[in-house]
Amino acid sequence: MNDFLDALTLARWQFGLTTLYHFLFVPLTIGLAFLVAILQTCWYRTGKAKYLRLTKLFGKIFLINFAMGVVTGIVQEFQFGMNWSNYSRFVGDIFGAPLAMEGLIAFFLEATFIGLWIFGWDKLPKGLHLASIWLTSIATMLSAYFILAANAFMQNPVGYEINGEKGRAELTDIGAVLLNPVATHQFPHTIFASIMFAACVMVAVAAWHLKRNQFVDDMRTGLRFGLWANIVSFAGVALSGHLLGEVMTQTQPMKMAAAEALYNTASGADASFSIFSLGTPDGAHEIFSVRIPYLLSFLSTGTFDGTVEGIRDLQSEYTQQFCGADSTLLTCPTDGSFVPIVWVTYWAFRWMIALGGLATLVSIVGLWMTRKNRKVPVWAWRVAIWTAPIPMIASLVGWIFTEMGRQPWLVFGVMTTSSGVSPGVPGWAVLVSLIVFTLVYGSLAVLEFKLITKAAKVGTPDLSADGDDDADADASKLQTVY
Repeated sequence: MNDFLDALTLARWQFGLTTLYHFLFVPLTIGLAFLVAILQTCWYRTGKAKYLRLTKLFGKIFLINFAMGVVTGIVQEFQFGMNWSNYSRFVGDIFGAPLAMEGLIAFFLEATFIGLWIFGWDKLPKGLHLASIWLTSIATMLSAYFILAANAFMQNPVGYEINGEKGRAELTDIGAVLLNPVATHQFPHTIFASIMFAACVMVAVAAWHLKRNQFVDDMRTGLRFGLWANIVSFAGVALSGHLLGEVMTQTQPMKMAAAEALYNTASGADASFSIFSLGTPDGAHEIFSVRIPYLLSFLSTGTFDGTVEGIRDLQSEYTQQFCGADSTLLTCPTDGSFVPIVWVTYWAFRWMIALGGLATLVSIVGLWMTRKNRKVPVWAWRVAIWTAPIPMIASLVGWIFTEMGRQPWLVFGVMTTSSGVSPGVPGWAVLVSLIVFTLVYGSLAVLEFKLITKAAKVGTPDLSADGDDDADADASKLQTVY
């Protein structure tokens, strides 16, 4: 019963669940804002009404998702004060800076330009109205960057010094925090992954209508647009992910070792990547695996003869460094272990890669099957529809890998997770709020899904009802008028 009401465990579960739930909306908002801006640009440049209809359809889905993301995101920052007061008190001077910038700069820009886009269809010149959705897209990405910069400090703390008298970390270089190499490499990886998710949602909506032979011209354009966007974005995810892996190896070598369940330091061919592995229950000994020689070395160091440190060597090194004579209660875990849960990091890393690759494979096959208006079997449309959540799940397990792989650290090398929890909050209080959040968020999830599916099933709008029957004017006329 004591373990069930352990405040630390419950606080971790609550923050993890609410964060992952909030992240259901974030990538779709970022990705759809960008793709809708491209669709509206296509309409502006060509004058073809199908692009305007697609813009309005997916713009509506974007707005529904954006509203829900705002509601769920508000809770996130309150948790730092409620459940993680020691953490907030110790590093709030640094961690709070990018969060404040996100609220004061990015979110205000986002709210302003999204308002202009919503209400400016018949009031703003088309070029200015187009600029508003592009600025909305840029603002969503800027917002993501500030959040990632705050998270990057937890992965690789920079730009601070410890004030021994006040017993806290203080900001010394905001530039170092904002240009943290973890943030600069994680940002493109996150953005490309977000576009993948949005592209697959577009594919699913188009496939649902094409399966029923509805809005064929519009949906075929939307389908192939989404398929291409997904493929191009996956290339960006793969490249940025490789570069992020190299940075991760430099800043958090234990995370990379846990991702491969590499217990002993290896180099060159021995630093292989296991596609599949079976081991003992504790994960310390391998029974069977399928491996690719040199690949782990390349992923970690960018070379085929690089060295990747193993879990045992890193545990010994960290024990001496963080639990020695000069250690503090903030840097030495209560159990003395610096090893994250290996099976979680191992499989999360592989599921992230596999799911992203699967979604892209479906897109490649989809482009081939829909070329030259060929007849597509019903089962293919069903596969396309069910592909929608795959990139989202890949992103979620990617964040599980990122955060669980950092354990036992709350801020790597500075503060352990166990030392950051609120000391005066009892476990039962955290449990009650966890149950309430779960019930409320569950209801919001059902509402979100119903609103989006309802908007998607309506299909592209009838422009004549909005007075846009001349939307198919040729591009030259459009440029002349505007």
